[in-house]
Amino acid sequence: MDARLNLFGNPVAGKFLKHLNSAGKVVADSALPGPTRELVLLRASQINGCGFCTDMHTKDAEAAGETAQRLHLVAAWREATVFTDAERAALELTEQGTRIADAAGGVPDEVWANAAKHYDEEQLAALVGLIAVINAYNRLNVIVQQPAGDYRPGQFA
Repeated sequence: MDARLNLFGNPVAGKFLKHLNSAGKVVADSALPGPTRELVLLRASQINGCGFCTDMHTKDAEAAGETAQRLHLVAAWREATVFTDAERAALELTEQGTRIADAAGGVPDEVWANAAKHYDEEQLAALVGLIAVINAYNRLNVIVQQPAGDYRPGQFA
């Protein structure tokens, strides 16, 4: 299976990805906890059906020390007992922010308030930025049908 467009060889796509990567670096350098970032990246990718990003973020999370049990339960986080209250708040914000078109009023106030109980202003800004960036990456890869399965941890470092 080949992608419809070579995102890595196309000059316009390359410039766009460079800027998107820069935005991602801001979030990576923030005070948002690494495990939370990995869970958010994986959950948004699952929701959006992005095989490439699901493969990438599962492998990166595992390489960063995340457990297989938690990775397997991300899609069912509401019923799982392995996530902290803060992680659960981040996952809920991720779902609401990713499924924004499904909600008549956007992200509900109670979802935001719950996230704000666990994260300070800087972390909330990073969390919102991360959700926006991963949704952009997911859409790029889904649109071009980027194949999944061959990613190696740290491949794009």
